[in-house]
Amino acid sequence: MAGRTLGALRTLPGLSWRLLRGGGRRSMLGAALTAVAVAVSTALLLFAVSVNLAFQGRSDREAWRNPVPARGEAVAVQAVRTDHVREERITVVELAALTPDAPVPPGLERFPAPGEVWLSPALAELAHRLPDDQLAARFAGKGGGTVGDEGLVHPGELVAVRGWAPDAAVLAGRDGRDGRETDGPREGVAPTRISDFTGKPSFDAQGYQALALIATVLMVVPLLVFGGAAARLTVARRDQRLAALRLVGATGGQVVAMTAAEAMITASAGAVAGALLYGLLIPLLTRIEIGGGPWFAADLWPGLPYALAVPATVPLLVGLSAVAGLRRVVVSPLGVARRETPPAMRFVRVVALLAVLAAVPALSAGAGAGVIAGVLGLAFLAINLAGPWVVGVIGRVTVRLARGPARLLAGRRLVDDPRAAWRTVSGVALTGFVAGFMLLLSPTSDLLGEADSTRLRITVPAERAGELAGEARERLAAAGVRARTEVAGEGRERTLVVALGTGTAAGDAREAGDAEGAGSAREAGGGEGAGSAGDGARADGGTAPARPDAAQADRARTALDGLVPGRSATSAADEDRFGLTLIEDIGTGTVVVLTVSFLVATVSAGITAVSSVLDRRQTYALLHLAGTPLRLLDRARRAETLIPLTVMGGGSIAVGVFCALPFAITGVNARGLAILLACVVLGFAGVIGAGAASAPVLRSVTENPAPCPD
Repeated sequence: MAGRTLGALRTLPGLSWRLLRGGGRRSMLGAALTAVAVAVSTALLLFAVSVNLAFQGRSDREAWRNPVPARGEAVAVQAVRTDHVREERITVVELAALTPDAPVPPGLERFPAPGEVWLSPALAELAHRLPDDQLAARFAGKGGGTVGDEGLVHPGELVAVRGWAPDAAVLAGRDGRDGRETDGPREGVAPTRISDFTGKPSFDAQGYQALALIATVLMVVPLLVFGGAAARLTVARRDQRLAALRLVGATGGQVVAMTAAEAMITASAGAVAGALLYGLLIPLLTRIEIGGGPWFAADLWPGLPYALAVPATVPLLVGLSAVAGLRRVVVSPLGVARRETPPAMRFVRVVALLAVLAAVPALSAGAGAGVIAGVLGLAFLAINLAGPWVVGVIGRVTVRLARGPARLLAGRRLVDDPRAAWRTVSGVALTGFVAGFMLLLSPTSDLLGEADSTRLRITVPAERAGELAGEARERLAAAGVRARTEVAGEGRERTLVVALGTGTAAGDAREAGDAEGAGSAREAGGGEGAGSAGDGARADGGTAPARPDAAQADRARTALDGLVPGRSATSAADEDRFGLTLIEDIGTGTVVVLTVSFLVATVSAGITAVSSVLDRRQTYALLHLAGTPLRLLDRARRAETLIPLTVMGGGSIAVGVFCALPFAITGVNARGLAILLACVVLGFAGVIGAGAASAPVLRSVTENPAPCPD
């Protein structure tokens, strides 16, 4: 007996394939829909995994520029500062070897010798393109070579690595910055004795990784829901077939095994197609600019383990999801065969959603990324759990308020099978949650205001302030830059301020001839560091100066380079640039997340709409044969989708806004409203388009009411 059972089980995959093929053209169409759904899910899941790995890779490649002090014998001295050109940031790494066996920095072929300058490809190209007095003169020295990909965060990054002797002034004491503690190379790193180039992740890199984790949850949870729905496509027809097998003697275990085999055969083909599709999309995805630039192709390739694990895992999940819905077939096959309406779902589904929402007010903007991601994931799952119950309620209300046959048919379908109706609109509803969440998390550049870019500032020692101010005037005059210099601030360090576009070289010399030792500028007033004289440059006679162009600013930066070893001339606009980049990146991330969500929603709506028609093809055919106009059936089908979509879409948006309240960056702004409006319009358009795409299938199934060989 055991041998016969084992033999039967061995033939189940083959039997599943024979039944799938024997179901006819429409059965194969249902399988193809499942394969397409799995392909899309696999490709987007690979993208979500790769994004997190890509940010980790960027963090690892940047870490060497954020050195940690040597714990044993030091082999080199390293300092990092930030320069700017054409409103882009340049990372300048200053290095000196302390021992002959100093390790090679990442991206370099050897340790840079004193006087050598290594440039990243993007910086070398820019230095060649711009006049020397705007950029190249800052990095005069022996050509060392090119900084390779291993030392760069992204392909377009501007990086210079310069070699020095150990006793160079740029690497002496704290001359690498103004003494402030920083979290990474964005603000500069003081000269540090190191034992290797391991470094540590910067605060900025950790922030981007946290944002990537949150974005991943916003993308992956709808994907998992979509993948689970893919296993339930054409479920009614499959349940009918399995129930018939169960009634003729198949055991519950055999039915479960056949279901898993059928689902995994189809899903495996889709998973392979999805992996290939993602590989083809990598060159296009690398053009998405985040963190100041595009991506290396290697960043978005997840590596062989993940490239194999994801396509292998998705079919398993699809198989488990398909098996999870077999309780009625195994326990009550006669009820399935007679098409009895399943018991109504319980209110406990909504209780789970309310419990998650009750925990949201306890969160704060300082909560960790893991906590935020966890709450968002639970909210997604709770919405997906409560969705079918709410759809059932909507169906009962629709039946009571129906004033025509189309609404009545739609309401009855919602009551009879709320899960199927929810699968059609779940993608758009979950996208509404994402849009609502982003409504309060979409800052604009107005948040930072317009920073002053007309005044360059350098921190200088107080005892040399006058001397350095005079040298700055001479350098600027020699470069042909019209500017006025002044010294501001008090204490051991002062701020040398260069107001571009004002004054003349001779006038500046007369005005500041005895400036040495001055505690504050005659015209700038008191204030701390660069900010004291930073806002609102004043021209002679009280009129506002003309705004200098980028070329003039870059000539001034080049002229002032090296005035104080290890320090660069910066403006308030330079210091705000990272904030502006972050705001732009949040906007880009929002677009990417919503694009993925809409892709999932549109594909989900289209596939489930066609699948729903195939599931009910006999019902549609018999209604049409009894005299129901095809136009009426089509209106009922559209109402069955649009009514729950309107309610559930609005509810999901409200839940998303509520979940975003603890982390709100700003109030509602035009950008957030535009995103929300676009989501509403595109969501309805996608569902309506999906319904239109399934109309030919509806006409096809009503043409021949004869039973199909399922």
